[in-house]
Formats: sequence, C-alpha cells, structure tokens
Amino acid sequence: MNTPISALLERKGSVVYTVPPTLSIYDAVSEMNRHRIGAIVIVDGARLVGIFTERDALRRVVGAGLDPRRALVADVMTAGLITIAPEATIEQTMNIFTEKRCRHLPVVSEGQLLGLISIGDVTRWMADAHRAEAEHLKSYIAGGFPA
Repeated sequence: MNTPISALLERKGSVVYTVPPTLSIYDAVSEMNRHRIGAIVIVDGARLVGIFTERDALRRVVGAGLDPRRALVADVMTAGLITIAPEATIEQTMNIFTEKRCRHLPVVSEGQLLGLISIGDVTRWMADAHRAEAEHLKSYIAGGFPA
C-alpha cells in the first residue's frame, strides 16, 4: 500500500496527548484514562523524549512493584523513540510495527510532532480499503461498470 501516513492523519485527526517526563505515573495513567487512549507522548518543552503505553504500565510499573504515585513517567517511559515521516507509506509503517514490535509511532516532520499512528489505525485503513476494493470488484463482475 503506497498510501502515505499523512492520509491516515487527515482522516483520524492530528490530536496528540502529551505529558512532561516529570509527571507521576499515576497522573499520566489518569490522563490516558481520561482521554481513553493506550499511549501518551512524553515531551520536555517542545522536544519529544518518549512514549508511555499501557504495556509500559503493566511491565515496568505493576510488574516491577513501583508506586505509581511516587515514580515518574521518565523512569518507565520508552525512550529512544522510533518516529515516521508523514511521507512514509502504510506498508513501511506496517513493517516497522512488525520488526520493532511496537504499537504506536509518532509522526514527525522537521522536528515537529504532527500526530500519532497506531497499529489499529493502519489495520482499520487496510480493512476499509479491502472492503472498498471488494465492492468495486463485485460491481464490475455484476456488470456495473463498462468493460
């Protein structure tokens, strides 16, 4: 699929929820729950420094026995973030999700955070594209289109 990720962002919207690395894990999880999201981007000023996900909460907080009211997001976030450009294709993005075993990718251009793409966003896009293609083919076979 050669569709650029920017097309998904246009459809999905570019709202990205962020918190600073100095926030407690408890407050970060509260923010995630409030917005009903599975990941939140960690920014220090305008600089992207990490991401904190539900998986991080389970493994690095609950699994490690940390007190979420005392420990900071900076202590458990995933740093060294993998990002993608808005020109990246859906296929390239799927390959990153598979190879890096991640579920969320910030979309960044010239150092600016443009949005966040999840594996669910890509899966939904692909399902819609396949559904549309199947409908097109059904119409063609049924004689809905001239040869």
